[in-house]
Amino acid sequence: MAVGDLEFSAAAQPVDGGQAELFARLAVELHESGGVTETVQAVVEFALSALSCSHAGVALCVHGKPEVPASTDPLVAEIYEWQTERRIGPLIEAMGEHRALLIRDTATAGRWPEWSAKVLSLGVRSVLDMPLTTATGTVGVLCLYHVQPDAFGLDDEAVAAILARHTSVAVATARREQGMTAAVDARKLVGQAMGILMERYDVDADRGFAILKRYSQDSNTKLRDVAQRLITTRSLPGWRA
Repeated sequence: MAVGDLEFSAAAQPVDGGQAELFARLAVELHESGGVTETVQAVVEFALSALSCSHAGVALCVHGKPEVPASTDPLVAEIYEWQTERRIGPLIEAMGEHRALLIRDTATAGRWPEWSAKVLSLGVRSVLDMPLTTATGTVGVLCLYHVQPDAFGLDDEAVAAILARHTSVAVATARREQGMTAAVDARKLVGQAMGILMERYDVDADRGFAILKRYSQDSNTKLRDVAQRLITTRSLPGWRA
């Protein structure tokens, strides 16, 4: 399909046996990668080895805006930053409209002329942006770049689409596990802080939690941070029993 200068083939090609083996290895690496940053870094490294791209990166969607946890070099980060500041470009559209965009040549692309000029000045001619989507929405965008025009063929599009699906699941899983770990850590901190208050002021658990919650609200500070402050300094500035 084509939209102005933007094209993406609907004719996905099946991967061959060698590519299937690569994806099998990727699945294992993503499972063992741990956090979100490690996950997307594994994806970027895989993209460079399995696709016709000279640069690659992943931009994650955080509160509706791109955040860059992994890229191959400063060039990718500069392209991301330019689009994020101006809220225009294929990255923004791929993330917002949940669709893949292929720019075959930034030297002749007519849409987003300022973006095209910027990317062209960095030596990038071909761009393929793949949204990372799950059942709950877009979690980010896989962005592939090449210094040559018309560098991405049907095989690259097919592999990029499969890679995007793997990445979407892996990122969503890593985020969920990271969130669960943070929640457990927060509960532990709050529990320790409550114990300090209970011992020092002879209050019960409910009263100890109420103190922390009230201080959090009055100081406009996260409950976790209030608990950490109390544990570290053994005091809550400005609070009196």
